[in-house]
Amino acid sequence: MEQGFIKPPVEIRYKEELEALKANDTGMRPENWQMSPRAVRTFILGSPKPIRHEGKEYLIEKKYFGNDALIERCIVTLAGNRGLMLVGEPGTAKTMLSELLSAAISGVSTNTIQGTAGTTEDMIKYSWNYALLLAKGPGREALVPSPLYVGMEKGILTRFEEITRTPAEIQDSLISVLSDKVLNVPELGDEGFLFAKPGFNVIGTANTRDKGVNEMSSALKRRFNFETVMPVREAALEKQIIINEVNKLAQESHMETRADEDVAEILASTYHELREGASSYGHRIDKPSAVMSTAEAVSVYFQSMIAGYYYGDGTISMDSLVQNLVGAVSKENKDDLEKVKGYFNTVIRDKSSKEGGLWSEYYEARKWLR
Repeated sequence: MEQGFIKPPVEIRYKEELEALKANDTGMRPENWQMSPRAVRTFILGSPKPIRHEGKEYLIEKKYFGNDALIERCIVTLAGNRGLMLVGEPGTAKTMLSELLSAAISGVSTNTIQGTAGTTEDMIKYSWNYALLLAKGPGREALVPSPLYVGMEKGILTRFEEITRTPAEIQDSLISVLSDKVLNVPELGDEGFLFAKPGFNVIGTANTRDKGVNEMSSALKRRFNFETVMPVREAALEKQIIINEVNKLAQESHMETRADEDVAEILASTYHELREGASSYGHRIDKPSAVMSTAEAVSVYFQSMIAGYYYGDGTISMDSLVQNLVGAVSKENKDDLEKVKGYFNTVIRDKSSKEGGLWSEYYEARKWLR
């Protein structure tokens, strides 16, 4: 793995896998794609057996745990002329999926627009170097391309994160580009038409909880195929995701430690049951209003791992786990803490008496639920 990055881009983190896949790729490729749709699917969903490249064997790991058919539909959409919009609750891996798709298809995942309330049209399309503009007048030399311009010029994917956070009039600046695949720069006169190269498309993401902030217009929605990324529905799968992601974070932070499967099982069970509103023992649970996402569970585990690594004996204490859980749950609504207390006083109490061990330590740590 490349050194010197807090979070290496996907194309760097999985550089060897991507090179091995490209070297063994015999499938048909859409124009300007780095790999065939079949190889893109393998990169995201993993390979059943290793592939050989330059004398080495590479087992392509599974990076997305969810609906495999959704991945296939996303790839097919991007091979066509319509944009791809990934929607769902926060923490359902929409951003990660858009990064994986961009890295596999275009070889770069960083051509990105981050949607905010302050996003302007020039942040999406282009702006100007005003020193050159005053000195030489409008020309390509003075133009500063933004992600959409770069994507069209190079024939690569442009990612638009949290599109519904941007003002409606800014969102609608995409309509003509997605329809006609041409961007007009009026200042350049007759030479101001940029026609998109093959390979260009847009992947957008939107949180369903942001739906009412800046609702997308019907005209813009028609330019996208929508795919809903659902939360993980199986506690065992959520546990595996937590372990995989935490181990990656530990490796990137140069921490010589690994995730504990028993602790991951407790945390996955907690998040799964609070999200679903029911326990494995049949208890009905008041669901918190906070987003009980797998991404939040990974964060809670990793923060607890860091505390144990630097301040403890290298193991995760249940006190630390509950303290970090409190911070994650109560940051949006303090009333959610009472629901978690109720969960501990019923579900965790029963699991403590029946399972013992770490579950008992977890129950004893309820003192931090203040």
